[in-house]
Amino acid sequence: MTRPLIGITMGDPCGVGPEIIVKALARGDVQERIAALVLGDPHRLQQAARLTASPVQVREVQRCADVRTAPGVVHCLRVGEPTSALPFGRLDPAGGAAAYAYIERAVQLAMAGELAAICTAPLNKEALHAAGHHYPGHTEMLARLTGTPEVSMLLIAPSLRVIHVTTHIGLLDAVERIEPGLVERTIARGYTLLQRAGIAAPRVCVCGINPHAGENGLFGRGEEASKIEPAVAACRARGWDVQGPLPADTLFYRATRGDFDLVVAMYHDQGHGPVKVLGLDAGVNVTVGLPFVRTSVDHGTAFDIAGQGVADERSLVEALRQAVELAPTIG
Repeated sequence: MTRPLIGITMGDPCGVGPEIIVKALARGDVQERIAALVLGDPHRLQQAARLTASPVQVREVQRCADVRTAPGVVHCLRVGEPTSALPFGRLDPAGGAAAYAYIERAVQLAMAGELAAICTAPLNKEALHAAGHHYPGHTEMLARLTGTPEVSMLLIAPSLRVIHVTTHIGLLDAVERIEPGLVERTIARGYTLLQRAGIAAPRVCVCGINPHAGENGLFGRGEEASKIEPAVAACRARGWDVQGPLPADTLFYRATRGDFDLVVAMYHDQGHGPVKVLGLDAGVNVTVGLPFVRTSVDHGTAFDIAGQGVADERSLVEALRQAVELAPTIG
């Protein structure tokens, strides 16, 4: 069986990205499922291997076609400036510049069909901004680099999948931005992704905005009726199993017990909170709507422990697993 080639961006080299990459790629259950190419600095990966006592060998390659899967070998395509002199655990504009360069190169290769998917290690937004790249995060950066007008963030945790109508904007701005067309398109992106992942008829539930989903106009200013209900009706008219808007305080519980395959959250904290309660070490972030598959860890650069060799690689392992599940086989 041909393994999909997954491009792994190294993230901010001052964070835990290099460490979790070498840890994850040293695992037998990962090596037997994927072919991986790290876009980053091979010397930084070698440093991380020493810090974590990882048995992997870092091998530099010049192009995607040079990747040859072999036990214990991490293939790296050198991108950007050297980073091995940067201190771990400290914010540095050079780290932000490097993280951006890795993403930019990965997008070029994915758009050219040389990578089946991209899996991203964490970057630091403050370092990114200090380097002159003013994006709220990976999602918005990837949309801009690919020329994609609209994407959605989907978080996957054990027993829960949540797609967001809005993400990195203030709560008042989020409520203003929500409208039936955006809600319907978000539902459609999540529904299509789950079908691609093998769920023939996904069961979708949509959160309300207000407490108790407005309780028939008792709370809020009629947002559920004007902004959400038309989208739900339009999706149901397609023959889809879509319910809502329903109260978020009980909906997530129902989803974790198996009533729904996908929850549609209206704003960032509504969706992120339940996922992160279930565990940062197993959460995965998926950008839905790009021309290629992109998954990511659901944690940050963890500067407080970077360089100590103790970072947990389980979220990256799960992100790689999801990338394989969703990506087409190429090569």
